[in-house]
Amino acid sequence: MDVHQSPEDAPPEQLTLRSPAQFKALGHPLRHRVFNMLRQRPATLAQLTSALGSTKGTVGYHVQVMLEAGVVRLASTRHVRGGTERYYEPVSGAVRHDPDAEARTTFLVEAALAEMLPHRPGDEDFALLRHIRLTPAAAQELARQMERFATNELVANGDDGDPHGLLVCLYRADIPTLPPADPA
Repeated sequence: MDVHQSPEDAPPEQLTLRSPAQFKALGHPLRHRVFNMLRQRPATLAQLTSALGSTKGTVGYHVQVMLEAGVVRLASTRHVRGGTERYYEPVSGAVRHDPDAEARTTFLVEAALAEMLPHRPGDEDFALLRHIRLTPAAAQELARQMERFATNELVANGDDGDPHGLLVCLYRADIPTLPPADPA
């Protein structure tokens, strides 16, 4: 097996999504699924096609869109039976959104909704919606803790059943504050 690494530099520590092409590349449900699959390990078009139950032309088109947007890259190649297999990977394991990008909130919510599976009878339901009032300092600390949790690789890499996603949305809330209660 002859494996050649891509001549590109090592991937950056994190990818910051800034351009409309990058948002578009990850905003399509199939491309979002492909990107999440490639976060598990580099894969070929044939491997992605098999896992998705799609066609090689469809998957190839979507991988090309992500390549052109700069969110995935050619990781390596392998010569097999007179051909060349190309392995693709994300340009970075961590993805951040430009804090000035107007579409980031919509993109994040739509991406999470697109990968949510419907509840099945007999499944434990982990879906929660909680409104919590946090100070700016507490929100920053929660964001730091979530980043540490997310990079701790507590993800399903084997056959441990269905993986679960986690959507945490920190936002400035427009919730009026009641004045202190009158002592009565």
